[in-house]
Amino acid sequence: MNNLFEILDKSGRKIRLSKERWNHICREHPYISNLEELKLTMVNPLLIKPSRYDPEQVRWYYRYNKGKKLYLFVAVKYLNGDGFIITAYYVKNIK
Repeated sequence: MNNLFEILDKSGRKIRLSKERWNHICREHPYISNLEELKLTMVNPLLIKPSRYDPEQVRWYYRYNKGKKLYLFVAVKYLNGDGFIITAYYVKNIK
């Protein structure tokens, strides 16, 4: 199995996180280490927005982390009803 998890987002769409994408996130954004925080962002986001760059297929999920005083940003791409996490990192402001 190449997925670390599959979860239903707030709107009931299935989203998965592959081992390859998790390795990318850990390598490029090492301060992200909590899979549960990613899941929580999918299930209970503060905000879901269409991407500026690919509004038809990519959604941006945000959840505020009080301890870090930053937003966790998670980009999810949907192809043929299948959602998968592209990347995740912390941002100061919502884009």
